[in-house]
Amino acid sequence: MEPDILLNAYLDLNLLLIAGTVIWCGIRWVLRRSELATAYLPQLRLLNGLTALLAMTPLMIVAFTTWIVAHPPNLSDMLVSQYLQGNVSLTATQLETLLGLRESLVRDLLTQRALWAQAVYWICIAGFVLCLLHLVVSVARLRHSLSGTFLWKKLGRVELRVSDTARVAFSTRGFRTLYVVLPQELLSNPRDLNLTISHELQHFRQRDIECEFLLEMLRPLLFWNPAFYVWRREIRILREYACDQALTSRRNFDVRGYCECLIRACHAAAQERVFFTRRSPAVALVDRRETRHRSTLNRRILAATATPPAAEQKMGWTMVSGLLVGSVLITAMLIQRPSDWSQDRLMLSTIVNLERLATRNSQPVSAFQSGFVTASQ
Repeated sequence: MEPDILLNAYLDLNLLLIAGTVIWCGIRWVLRRSELATAYLPQLRLLNGLTALLAMTPLMIVAFTTWIVAHPPNLSDMLVSQYLQGNVSLTATQLETLLGLRESLVRDLLTQRALWAQAVYWICIAGFVLCLLHLVVSVARLRHSLSGTFLWKKLGRVELRVSDTARVAFSTRGFRTLYVVLPQELLSNPRDLNLTISHELQHFRQRDIECEFLLEMLRPLLFWNPAFYVWRREIRILREYACDQALTSRRNFDVRGYCECLIRACHAAAQERVFFTRRSPAVALVDRRETRHRSTLNRRILAATATPPAAEQKMGWTMVSGLLVGSVLITAMLIQRPSDWSQDRLMLSTIVNLERLATRNSQPVSAFQSGFVTASQ
């Protein structure tokens, strides 16, 4: 595959992530003011599915434009068409410069002639390597933590392991085996033990570990994009809200005891900061936010005790899902670069040449530029 195709696919991924984050935040704002505000599990499923879609969309677009439609509609051609109809208040030269920003950016990054392009290149390489090393170290720490545990019980593919160093329970997985690591102190508290195990097993049902794997794989590529961290934060918040609500919605579930278990887990985690040494990919009962900010734990308890919608609202979620997925796919099409010279772009180029010619003719010519005049005899 050509380098410019790969670079454009990478730019598309970042632009799509920004667009998807803006669209999701807008939909989330609307949902909070509707009866679907406390339906956390459907929101999580939608966001997890959209994460996979965003990761695959650039490759899907490359395949689509290669084998199905070579020249799909794009925003650039639409702007040119609107300009020719007199709906864009820019000169032809300004519009051509605006439309050529992406091509100029790609060309400069590939040729590496400009100093800023070299700086961006080395910053991206350094960031990618550092994030990749950080991920490798996190996985090594996770493997070391698992190796220091001992098997307590086995439930099918799930292994319940006990650790004398972990302060808070967490879950992770291998290729075939699912792991739940429990602090040794929990064995002396049967009620908190059962609640914690139920919480971690719910993470497996929600496919949260797989989504965490995908996010960690994307982090070295998207480390510089603020939208990635907003997106990851939304997923992690909804992940815990959905897990808590799935448990508290069960019949005869001890909601008060579960909330007290969360508070005790936060207190235990705050006593030992070694727990927060980066170990990834894993999902813990509590994280840094709940120990550092009381308001975060308060919001989680409020979400756990919130009443979910009485009905499933399948039609409403179908409409929301269709709107979100459709918006992402349409955005993916619109941000594609034009592939050839259409009639509209030829007309724009002609107008640009005429503007440049008019500008050149309107400039005053000095006596030194006009040359010498030979007097007639």
